Amino acid sequence: MSETAAATGGGDAGGSADGAGGAGGLRERKKRQTYERLSETAIALFLEKGFEKVSVAEIAAAAEVSKPTLFRYFPAKEDLVLHRFADHEDEAARVVAGAGGRSPLAALHRHFADGLARRDPVTGLNDDPRVLAFHGLLYGTPSLVARAYAYQGRSEAALAAALVGVPAVTARLAAGQIVAVQRVLAEENWRRIAAGESADGVYPDAVVAAELGFGQLEGGIGIRPPTDSR
Repeated sequence: MSETAAATGGGDAGGSADGAGGAGGLRERKKRQTYERLSETAIALFLEKGFEKVSVAEIAAAAEVSKPTLFRYFPAKEDLVLHRFADHEDEAARVVAGAGGRSPLAALHRHFADGLARRDPVTGLNDDPRVLAFHGLLYGTPSLVARAYAYQGRSEAALAAALVGVPAVTARLAAGQIVAVQRVLAEENWRRIAAGESADGVYPDAVVAAELGFGQLEGGIGIRPPTDSR
């Protein structure tokens, strides 16, 4: 689940002659480690006691930091859970930017299908008990669901910006529909697995559902790769 920690590889402390570059890399690693430690501490407490029953002061004490320090890293209690989605905010935009000659929808469909095949938790198709517990915490806590819409909004904005050569309103409408389809597909996968089915058992239907969802988008949105005007 902790994709963010793996994405912050920096240089070693002795990576430059004067140590400045290495010191910067070390600071970034320590900062990321603190992010992860605070989040993991909070999530463990939330899973044990329930989100609403755990105070920020309790989290800070368990992580051995002050409340002001915790709030410097996480402005809201919900962000202790939802920061794990931060790496995915511009994921769809990056897929579209690297689509080459394929249509944005074809590239996004392929990316989602690849995620299903590797049981990426973001697709909802993962039956690891830790992933199920995390998703149960997320979908079972109204304030977390509400806060997640802010992350979804930023994902939509990034995707709309990546749809070059498309009128602004069309790009915003398309991005909203694409993100919504991906969310519904993931929630349906999670719902079935939470009800007791295995990821392997759900996989064939998940592939068909993704084909249906992206097929409906293709028919309704009709966005194409940008053409070469030369």
